[in-house]
Amino acid sequence: MSGQGQGPSAVDDDLRLRMALVAEEILQRAPENAIEPTLSRVEQVMDLMGSPQRSFPVVHITGTNGKTSTARMVERLLREMGLTTGRYTSPHLHDMRERIAVGGEPIDEQRFLDAYDDVLPYLHMVDEQSLAAEGPRMTFFEVLTCVAYAAFADAPVDVAVVEVGLGGAWDATNVADGQVAVMTPVAIDHAHLLGDSLSAIATEKCGIIKAEAIAVLAVQEPEVMQIMLDRADEVGASVQTEGVAFGVLEREVAVGGQLLSLRGLAGDYREVFLPLFGAHQAHNLALAVAAVEAFVGGGEQKLTDEVLEVACADMSAPGRLEVVRRSPTVLVDAAHNPAGVAALVEAMRESFTFGRVVGVLAVLADKDVEPMVELLEAVLDHVVITRTTSPRAVRPERLAEIAVAYFGQDRVSVVPDLPDALDTAAGLADEGGMSGAVLATGSVITAAEVRMLLGHRDA
Repeated sequence: MSGQGQGPSAVDDDLRLRMALVAEEILQRAPENAIEPTLSRVEQVMDLMGSPQRSFPVVHITGTNGKTSTARMVERLLREMGLTTGRYTSPHLHDMRERIAVGGEPIDEQRFLDAYDDVLPYLHMVDEQSLAAEGPRMTFFEVLTCVAYAAFADAPVDVAVVEVGLGGAWDATNVADGQVAVMTPVAIDHAHLLGDSLSAIATEKCGIIKAEAIAVLAVQEPEVMQIMLDRADEVGASVQTEGVAFGVLEREVAVGGQLLSLRGLAGDYREVFLPLFGAHQAHNLALAVAAVEAFVGGGEQKLTDEVLEVACADMSAPGRLEVVRRSPTVLVDAAHNPAGVAALVEAMRESFTFGRVVGVLAVLADKDVEPMVELLEAVLDHVVITRTTSPRAVRPERLAEIAVAYFGQDRVSVVPDLPDALDTAAGLADEGGMSGAVLATGSVITAAEVRMLLGHRDA
């Protein structure tokens, strides 16, 4: 009938269509691994918008592995304390809106589109200026960072927990100044962008430590720690280090996770249940607790037992040694560098007693593949080599050559199509009876695509 407006379903359909078009528009920009050592474009957009990134305090997180898990832990603790939180993490598993969370939930379509519309005129202005000077348009990650900061300012949030995308000093997120700067362990990764030495990578990452901030540092290699301490001294930041000011006191494997005793900056916490697997997650939690103590009370205010208990019981790490199916058990893990795989291997040995484990392995070409394969051999009875939909994926034939060198021909199968590879692995795992399992790993994309194949679309 004429004169009647659209019904709710039509409005929802229009919203989803617009969101899909905007997402595709953003994805057409240079990918997030295409970075230049400059903050100028993001700074220009922020300046034109009135510096929304300065309208809320920030807990800023960098490192090589554990950033996203630590960010989720910090955000969950702060939310349990009654604060309205923003959380910006990367990469996403299924939907780019996962990267920008408000109040613990991915930003909804309308709020995302509103923030994008606010930012868009300024993006165009900066793009035009850059192109006129024969420079690039703003990248995918730069645009999303601007959208996140605009959305957090509009919400408004009481605090934003922000994970660095790549590196630190020149990362788009670094237009904000973190009151707390968190450093997870640093290892070699993205060497072609950040440098091929620990010292080069650490120098880039510690650029998020700002004047008068509190730097909360995980255990690091001595050369990395010294660079971080020097940076803090240079800018006048205070430092709290794991193993000295805070850390894991005791840890034991428990059903569905682990039971921990932690030392925080302001006191000890006993019998904390964390429903995540692996020593690395225990250390991530210690880092998160110290970061929250640093933010809320300058390191002098202990968290209540209730806050810690409730928040920890609700903590999750999608795509990080996550059980996504039973019978056979299928686990996914986003490990994509040797340090991440080493943590995965340790956690598998400690937390599970499968009689037979079959790997599904797909890796990106710019990664240090051989040591990853070598490490995985210790926990996999057989490996199915495949590839994801990413154009950066290593060719299965090439990955199989590396795998055969460590596993032997009889323990390696090549199935180029990922859905078929998952079916093949499940069949091989069933040969172990009820105790068989599948572990899909090698990249965030591998974890995401296996999750989706098994019906998991939320993160």
